Amino acid sequence: MDIPLIQIYDTTLRDGTQSEGFTLSSNDKVRIAQKLDELGVAFIEGGWPGSNPKDVEFFERAQDMEWKNALIAAFGSTCRVKGGPEDDANIKALIDSHTPVCTIFGKTWTLHVKDVLLTTLEDNLRIIEQSVAYLKANGKRVIYDAEHFFDGYKVDHAYALETLRAAIRGGAETVVLCDTNGGTLPWEIEQIIRELKPTLAHPFGIHTHNDSECAVVNSLVAVRGGAIQVQGTINGVGERCGNANLVSIMADLELKMGYCCLPPGNIKHLYDLSHFVAEVANITPDGHLPFVGKSAFAHKGGVHVAAMRRNAKSYQHVEPEVVGNKMRVVVSDLSGRGNLLSKAEEHGVEVEGAEVLPVLNEIKELESRGFSFEAAEASVTMMLKRQEYGYKPPFELVDFFVNVEHRQGRGIFAEAMVKVRVQGELLHTAAEGNGPVNALDNALRKALLSYYPQLADFHLSDYKVRILDSDHGTEAITRVLIDTRNNTSRWSTVGASTNIIEASWRALADSVEYGLMVAH
Repeated sequence: MDIPLIQIYDTTLRDGTQSEGFTLSSNDKVRIAQKLDELGVAFIEGGWPGSNPKDVEFFERAQDMEWKNALIAAFGSTCRVKGGPEDDANIKALIDSHTPVCTIFGKTWTLHVKDVLLTTLEDNLRIIEQSVAYLKANGKRVIYDAEHFFDGYKVDHAYALETLRAAIRGGAETVVLCDTNGGTLPWEIEQIIRELKPTLAHPFGIHTHNDSECAVVNSLVAVRGGAIQVQGTINGVGERCGNANLVSIMADLELKMGYCCLPPGNIKHLYDLSHFVAEVANITPDGHLPFVGKSAFAHKGGVHVAAMRRNAKSYQHVEPEVVGNKMRVVVSDLSGRGNLLSKAEEHGVEVEGAEVLPVLNEIKELESRGFSFEAAEASVTMMLKRQEYGYKPPFELVDFFVNVEHRQGRGIFAEAMVKVRVQGELLHTAAEGNGPVNALDNALRKALLSYYPQLADFHLSDYKVRILDSDHGTEAITRVLIDTRNNTSRWSTVGASTNIIEASWRALADSVEYGLMVAH
């Protein structure tokens, strides 16, 4: 039995860039388009060639590139009212883009025809048919986006259907039903498509927006109703509340619904693609996205983790590896023994069930005092490591002292002294720094570097401070999170105290100890 094939039409490079805070250069668009082509989507909408120079440049570069799986589409509108496509600048720009596919949108809703285009219902039908036919006559495959289709259908279903027929008469290979305002609910989508299909008898697609948090499910409902094409964006970026998230849609179609939308096995690249698009756009990936978010398969509750250790299916709807993700265990005050045993196994720490209980109790106590270990797994690992039989720490803090003062002609001046015991020897070192934490870091490195030369490769890459109970003023508890990296790894540690220096020292000392003993 043949598996039904659904065309994935990606509009991240056009509709996605209408998202606030999401901007792509022409070079960014090329890089993302190449990744989409490698994934195996059917269509990549590169932009609107008549609207800005970046899109013109993209289409010029796309002409000389080899596309293995995808067809590049240029986007635009029907020709102007009271005119024809042959002398329309927008239509000319579409033809000059030299793409094999052109996608144009037209008005479906009588409100838009009368109040936005300021024309008649008959003239709107004319410009739809003529625009599609003109592009078709110029050798283009044409996809027609029926803008505001569902809102228009609710007001005047007969006219909405006539707009689709006009596009079909012009030669559109697919007509796409658009929920442009994102306000249609799934059962409305289902009912309208059921009513529409007997009289349409032509391939149709779906394009939804997420203003009612229904974009993905509306797309899936449309596929169940017979849609052969789904339009959307990677990670759901788009104007207002975004477009339908193609990442979730592709995963649902292939893993849940028995459809094929990508070349065999390519679904495993969804995680990498999602994070690649966020990285290119210079935005922080959404950790809570389904399937591909960092937290999509993260387990925090002790009961959940205990069950997961017996059977991974107990709290996961799919195996994370099939979309390129992985399961994670989070440690917090909600944890049980299973969380810590899983974390110990993950980092190769050899501890028994009874040995993790003191650590578990300490974590719960520390979290009640302001610590948070969810984003500081290295601190958790070191707490477990110290329970391991025969473990000897690489160094032991004896004392530290920090002095910050203002010196005339030099400004603020910071100096730190640390006394540490290393391999049985007591070392007393001092160092200056750009602030008290930097001075402490420098003094500790000065003491340890001759014993552990790998410290030279450790770099403090981020330092975050959060005030937890600001109503206590200067007596508030301060939480410090330190990110450290070397040539191969990155790790995070935490400290908390009413004294920011003490909090910083704890996070700093854990960071160095973890790096010396665990990180590779």
